[in-house]
Amino acid sequence: MSEETPVPSYYSRKTAEILHKYGPGPRIHFHVGMFEPGLSPNTTVSQRVLRNRLKASQEAALDHAARTWGVAEDPPEQLFDIGCGIGGGSIYWAQEYGCHVTAITVTAKHVPVMADLVREAGVEDLVTPVLGDIHDLREETAYDAAVAIESSGYMDRERLFSVVAKALKPGGWFGIQEHFLCRPEWTTFIDGYYKTRLGTLAEYIAAARAAGFELEQDEDITDRVAEFWVQSMAWTTAELDKVHRTGTESPIAADRLLESALTHGKLFRAWRDHAVETRMLLFRMEGD
Repeated sequence: MSEETPVPSYYSRKTAEILHKYGPGPRIHFHVGMFEPGLSPNTTVSQRVLRNRLKASQEAALDHAARTWGVAEDPPEQLFDIGCGIGGGSIYWAQEYGCHVTAITVTAKHVPVMADLVREAGVEDLVTPVLGDIHDLREETAYDAAVAIESSGYMDRERLFSVVAKALKPGGWFGIQEHFLCRPEWTTFIDGYYKTRLGTLAEYIAAARAAGFELEQDEDITDRVAEFWVQSMAWTTAELDKVHRTGTESPIAADRLLESALTHGKLFRAWRDHAVETRMLLFRMEGD
């Protein structure tokens, strides 16, 4: 997949925005975060507090995945991070659990950024950034586990499960955090905004079974991540206000900030009403 194709191009353009909004590093994430059930923190706080809140919620999602998927009790020695972005999750798995992580991204611009963050985190011996397209993977029995944190929506699901099944060692598992469409009328809006192709849970289960996986865990975390959109919208609104009020330059264009604030309001309603659901899934090869 060349840098000119939609997904790499989209993420290449967004790199500076991600660093600005979710930094500083070394663990910088670009996925939703989890809040305590029913918790809706006051958004009339400083932008710094909002940023820290977003980062803490993203780390809380990874902490939850680590507990649910058994990483805390039995860390995989060789972990494959599929669609790793700029490596926040890869660094997390290395720092917290000592995993040797192969971190694959389709965006060339992310590789040097990730390499710098990996060095900053002091885990060069544990995290290996790789530029590549998961659909072309040819590795076999190389990994104890694989994870895809909100990246599988950009991939052909049948091909994804097929190549991961071959890449895992016997007994290996595949953990996914992803958004799933429950009301098709939202498809065009969300896929257009994020340049993605979200699917349904049934589609994932069918593709996984065809590759020899069975679904071991399925947890709906929608109600705990819906608040992320409110907090993200508050940060973006604060950034837009700062630009207009003080003339401060932002790496994020003013029209992009406005579009983001309006969109996140819509996304909150979609998640609140379960038109879209966020789930954590754990797949394991049948018979393992």
